[in-house]
Amino acid sequence: MTIPRRSLRAAGTLAAAAVVGLTGAVLTAGPAAAHTPTWAVTCSEVSLDLTAYNSKVTNEVTVTVDGKDLLPTETFGREFHKKLELPKHDKELTVHLVVKAGDGDNFSRDETKSAPVCEDATTPSPAPSEGTPSSAPSTEAPTASAKPSEKPSEKPSTSAPAVATPSPSSPDLAETGSSSATPVIAGAAVAVLLAGGGIMWSVRKRRTAQH
Repeated sequence: MTIPRRSLRAAGTLAAAAVVGLTGAVLTAGPAAAHTPTWAVTCSEVSLDLTAYNSKVTNEVTVTVDGKDLLPTETFGREFHKKLELPKHDKELTVHLVVKAGDGDNFSRDETKSAPVCEDATTPSPAPSEGTPSSAPSTEAPTASAKPSEKPSEKPSTSAPAVATPSPSSPDLAETGSSSATPVIAGAAVAVLLAGGGIMWSVRKRRTAQH
């Protein structure tokens, strides 16, 4: 069986076209599959691992946290590796990554992730506050209060009654002993006795003379 030359030429042309088409597709798909922008976010840092990029063009990477630059725009070639420390925070942060590939926007990345708050397990819990110690109890015995029903005992007064002092203006008391008039009375009595004795002697002498 003889195959015409025209048919062989047509088949060869189709095969060559198919090979070229497949080669172009592989070349086109290769760079797309090669770009691997890997990055991770923890509570304390951002890790960037950008690999398999086209080294013949200029690529750019930028990282911001809540709108502020954590990594200002940097250029790189085939690869870029870096760890960025996040600022201390007490609430969740928003981390924004922008990668611009120099060989086409279809290889660029624009992604956002959240950074949680770190739980510091090493921070000791606050010790309970020590209150002011209460004042020491008084050692003095409480004074027993007298019951309403009990009456205090009445003790007789031992103090002697005050001696009444005579007032200087009071009248003189009657004199019970001798006074200044006693010698005068006694002398008068003696004189009376003597006078009576003299009279009796005179009378007796006169009677004797008459007899």
